[in-house]
Amino acid sequence: MIHRMLVGAAVIAAGLAAAPLMAEPELAANVPNFRAFDMTGKVIDLSAYRGKTVVLEWNNPGCPFVKKHYGSGNMQKTQAAATAQGVVWLTINSGAPGLQGHMTGPEAQKFVAGAKAKPTAYLLDPKGLVGKGYGAKTTPHLYIIDGKGQLAYKGGIDDKPTADTADIAGARNHVLAALAEMRAGKPVSVPETRPYGCSVKYAG
Repeated sequence: MIHRMLVGAAVIAAGLAAAPLMAEPELAANVPNFRAFDMTGKVIDLSAYRGKTVVLEWNNPGCPFVKKHYGSGNMQKTQAAATAQGVVWLTINSGAPGLQGHMTGPEAQKFVAGAKAKPTAYLLDPKGLVGKGYGAKTTPHLYIIDGKGQLAYKGGIDDKPTADTADIAGARNHVLAALAEMRAGKPVSVPETRPYGCSVKYAG
């Protein structure tokens, strides 16, 4: 039984590693599906959340810009506000082994617990398949997918592209603003912004 379980896990891992994504999605276009392991070893399939709004957040705990939003509690508050509305929040780490930000499952669990983060799941993407498929460039980099599976927003978390926590108070939170408009049945008024932060530390 144990052998069969290990073989099954290996097959799933191989499938995840071999599953290519489509080109970077455009606004109002269908996004590519993906499957990835979360920090507990569970396979998360994006298609399972069809019908719900989903936020993707690229993360690197060592990045000063990520520290700005997590150290101040801004990212956690944004996550909590979103998930309280029924939004699925997937935090993704595409850092390659040996590079800044890369974490194992236990390390990710320690980070999430220590930061009191509020994502629905924290996903590990060490080969960068998900990140490159979505064109994630920075940490943080945010995407919002609507219930139809189409991209509604992509870009920065707010309009203050600095690592200074003092700038958070006067910033426009693009993610919460977009979610509020979507909830009200309105088009997203600012659907794309320039992401800011550290570059995603991809392999190669």
